Amino acid sequence: MNVFGSVVLNETFVEAAMLAAVRITAFLVLAPPFSFSGVPLRIKGMLAVALSILVAPQAASGMTGSLESGAFVVSLIAQLVVGALLGFLVFLVFSAIQSAGSLIDLFAGFQLSQAFDPLMNVNGAQMTRLMQMVALGLLFVSGGAELVLGGLFRTFRALPVTGFLSQDAGERLLPGLGQMFVAAVQIAGPIVVVLFLADVGLGVLTRVAPALNAFSLGFVLKILIVLLAGGTIFIALPRIVSALLEDALRLMGSVT
Repeated sequence: MNVFGSVVLNETFVEAAMLAAVRITAFLVLAPPFSFSGVPLRIKGMLAVALSILVAPQAASGMTGSLESGAFVVSLIAQLVVGALLGFLVFLVFSAIQSAGSLIDLFAGFQLSQAFDPLMNVNGAQMTRLMQMVALGLLFVSGGAELVLGGLFRTFRALPVTGFLSQDAGERLLPGLGQMFVAAVQIAGPIVVVLFLADVGLGVLTRVAPALNAFSLGFVLKILIVLLAGGTIFIALPRIVSALLEDALRLMGSVT
């Protein structure tokens, strides 16, 4: 305990808050919806500091005293890795929506207009950017952002700021990666199948009546199919985001 005039500074509390701030900052940089580039880094840093002060009493409860300089530096690096890994897990789960949009753009022929969106850090065409934008909006509107932060706060109880990840933490990334691909196929599957059948039908029609030049109508037909069938995806997108959020929280808990 250091005393500066009438102000008493608890070194253990300050160290716990600093370690928690490193984990939270690394998490906010990678995890959606906080990774949205439209939010300035200054705001993310201020949010991380405010959240670290709130979680500092819980983080300090697992510390028996102040750390030495070497141990404190090692703990800072460990918290940076923990926060980055947790944020990457959330990003990996919600990448299923972006991957589903990329599949739809690929089969619909929209990849010709592919462009990089610096705000959402998405490289894709219309459906990719639209689905990613709607998913981020749903996370904020439905309270998913608060649930993500709640899952992050629970990691401080399971994994103290002076602790390290388990040895099999990296191995848990592989199931998350496979789950992302499966979820992407499940989301985009109905439209992809319809677009594929449309291509098959156009091919058969061109084979039967070459003079019709049916493939000249293919792009217009695909746009119509995406507009009609894509509405069903956006109707189901709130439930999809909720299910992905549960998967992200479960992965965060399994790692810690």
